[in-house]
Amino acid sequence: MHAVNVIPTLSTPIFLVIRRDNIGDLVCTTPLFTALRKHFPDARIYALVNSYNKAVLENNPEINQVFWYAKAKHQAGWKGKLSAYWHRLCLIIQLRRMKFDYAILASPGFQPRSLQLARWIRPKHIIGYTENGNTQGSSIDIAIPRTVHHPMHEAEDVFRLLAPLGITGEPPAALVFPDETEVCRARDTIKIQAWESKSTIGIHISARKPSQRWPADRFAALIRKLYAEYQANFLLFWSPGDDTNPLHPGDDAKAKEIMDALPDVPILAYPTHKLGQLIAGLSLCRMVVCSDGGAMHLAAGLGKPILCFFGKSESTRWHPWGVPYVLLQPQSLDVKDVSVEDAYNGTKSLLDGC
Repeated sequence: MHAVNVIPTLSTPIFLVIRRDNIGDLVCTTPLFTALRKHFPDARIYALVNSYNKAVLENNPEINQVFWYAKAKHQAGWKGKLSAYWHRLCLIIQLRRMKFDYAILASPGFQPRSLQLARWIRPKHIIGYTENGNTQGSSIDIAIPRTVHHPMHEAEDVFRLLAPLGITGEPPAALVFPDETEVCRARDTIKIQAWESKSTIGIHISARKPSQRWPADRFAALIRKLYAEYQANFLLFWSPGDDTNPLHPGDDAKAKEIMDALPDVPILAYPTHKLGQLIAGLSLCRMVVCSDGGAMHLAAGLGKPILCFFGKSESTRWHPWGVPYVLLQPQSLDVKDVSVEDAYNGTKSLLDGC
């Protein structure tokens, strides 16, 4: 690994952290905010994210304000796209007036689009990864060469960007903070069930990659075994919608199959149309069973023990960060080959230990 020079910094710097990726990526960036605040307690720390993942940071006490924009490709019709571009232009003008000392391109590699945003905002300094020492016309003036000599977690890789600021070592745990209004709504929904047990297990059944999708009948069998052993309640989370939708496939049919198979088990269907709903629901669970993906990282950010299924995914890079977990990844790299018994034993070890 290349040595990184520590640069002199102001006592009250103004930071803008830019991360425009997916939910799990942003969760794995939260240790960076925690460390920045600890090292610079009087700093002003801001984040620039997209509309899809902004709920990950919205209640984070280490961040002064979260700015966000909608990606044009996510908008319907030319009017929606035009509105997205106009909003982004207004936002860039607003951010430029804030005169940031540092923009941190918080991704584990060179990100030309994030760099372009930073250029438009015009901070005094840009911290980011480069490839082969190329600083892209000196726009990234505090450059870290993109060299990795051993496998590392996403949280560790992003955290290395703080080295020029004198912040090194092991990243702290990921942290996600639910919205209190959403939590109250979730609690009210659960109260209606009049469950006797206070122990609730979260089961999230959706996964973007086919290799990460555990079958409905095995979820049902696992839930039944856990209920017999622990008399727990269950919250069943999934991405709502039809599985034939080419743009945003959902798991309504899969959820119904699971619910129909468990008429005598205290299980509440909890489809989440908004990210804040999912975060609030997960926050009320004792532990979570899910596949690798955004929900898994959210659960880790909420401090939940996790039983996770990994298919064609790098477990070293994407395992839950900072919480107890059991990771099941078969040699076939298809979670359909994970047995109910293995899932039960892994979940049992977590429940008995927490």
